[in-house]
Amino acid sequence: MTTNYQLKRADFIFKNENDWEEVLSKNINRSPQELINELISSELKGRGGAGFPTGLKWKLSAEAVDETKYVICNADEGEPGTFKDREILSRVPFKVLTAMAVCGHVIGAKEGYIYLRGEYFFLQPELNKAIGEFEYYCKEINLDFKIRIFMGSGAYICGEETALFESMEGKRGEPRNKPPYPSSCGYMGKPTVINNVETLAHTFTIFKYGAKRFYDLGVQYSRGSKLFSVSGDTPKPGIYELELGMSLADFVDEFGDGDTKAVQVGGASGFLVPRKRFSETAIGFQGKLTGISLPTGGSMMLFNSSRSMFNVLDNYLEFFREESCGQCTPCRVGCQQLLKGIKAVKRGEKNAQYLDKLLRLAETMQYTAKCGLGQSVANSFSSIVENFREEMIY
Repeated sequence: MTTNYQLKRADFIFKNENDWEEVLSKNINRSPQELINELISSELKGRGGAGFPTGLKWKLSAEAVDETKYVICNADEGEPGTFKDREILSRVPFKVLTAMAVCGHVIGAKEGYIYLRGEYFFLQPELNKAIGEFEYYCKEINLDFKIRIFMGSGAYICGEETALFESMEGKRGEPRNKPPYPSSCGYMGKPTVINNVETLAHTFTIFKYGAKRFYDLGVQYSRGSKLFSVSGDTPKPGIYELELGMSLADFVDEFGDGDTKAVQVGGASGFLVPRKRFSETAIGFQGKLTGISLPTGGSMMLFNSSRSMFNVLDNYLEFFREESCGQCTPCRVGCQQLLKGIKAVKRGEKNAQYLDKLLRLAETMQYTAKCGLGQSVANSFSSIVENFREEMIY
């Protein structure tokens, strides 16, 4: 794939937030339908990785008939390789709080929660201080909206929205069957909008500058900018806000060390792309429009020639085996068998053809696991085994 895209930086998320009071007071005086239309026009998609249209999510919850509704900020940033949400909450918390309050105005909710990753306990004091200041201003403008922090307990599965609801309700963190969806039956069985931290920060940008300013960034089907957590074999580790639509070749030219042989797009649950496919792979939600297109929650891990892809896959599978909630058999047993299988092949106890059986097992997990954890194991497993098969054997 050849593109005319050039890597472009953006600077909206971490811009000064001193005008949050103005943005809040202005937008709560607009009609819910007007705000929904603005979000839909912007074509903002969820920045947690799934890419569901944010405007549509708000619209469905606004249309749900119930006196009690909730707004939840998913700050359970547990995907390996991503560390952007904690920076947003540390540096520009009022953008997130403002977006939650505007969402409450749109759907008719008076309560909001920030589900904070257990390992981010250190953020709680300053975040509570910001919430106190925010709620004081809400009283001044007669806005009835409360925000509370709910601390997670360190379970990766609780990043999945329905497992998060279960956790908040005092139950074991396990995914629910869908439907019903959160827009009609979420937290406490009530209509709920649940958005990722970064998604809410982008809605602040849209409500401040207008939908067109956001829409003009990125490319078709992948509008706007995105925060990327860059790590691994790179001379430029850190967090960068870039427009969507870049090719992976553009990304590696900017952040690689000159010897990048693969990039893990989207963390352990994402895809590993080998060097030969950098130029044909785009970052975004374009689908077949531009060849291979991979969405990402933000994690971008670069690996150079010194890295063993077997060790990388072994590490991922150890992680998935540990974090599987155990509720469904495909994930509970599948993660263990994939890990045992690659170790057996590496030791010579199984022949190379056994990898094909493991690939079929991963495919079965993709179709039969109950939630995104078990379904996504096949992403990294298949992409690593298929592209670096020799490193699984020798």
